[in-house]
Amino acid sequence: MSAKESISHHRVGVATYEERRRFQRLRLQIPLFIRGRDAYGEQFLELAKTLDISAIGAFITSPRPLANNEIVTLTIPAPSITSSALVPSGMPPLQARVKRSQEAGDVQLIGVEFLKPIG
Repeated sequence: MSAKESISHHRVGVATYEERRRFQRLRLQIPLFIRGRDAYGEQFLELAKTLDISAIGAFITSPRPLANNEIVTLTIPAPSITSSALVPSGMPPLQARVKRSQEAGDVQLIGVEFLKPIG
């Protein structure tokens, strides 16, 4: 794939910018638990959800502001359908670093990068 093919153009308001992605994003809303320290240094465990996700990171909503470079743990809850050994018990927790955060009404929009890619 050429550099020209790997660039996608986006329009935000009247400004146009180019964005390069190493991995495709999937627009999936997945409920998850987020655990860590918020921007005020308090430990927390909250229910959140992804807005999009890729192999190396996610864009999530959080009820709390988070500081850039903070490490958080993301856990996707898995329903207990069966106790059979043939069905996996769920995905292990993911460690992620907060890369950006912005307020959007009563929630925070948080961009995180996984410490180890998934998949």
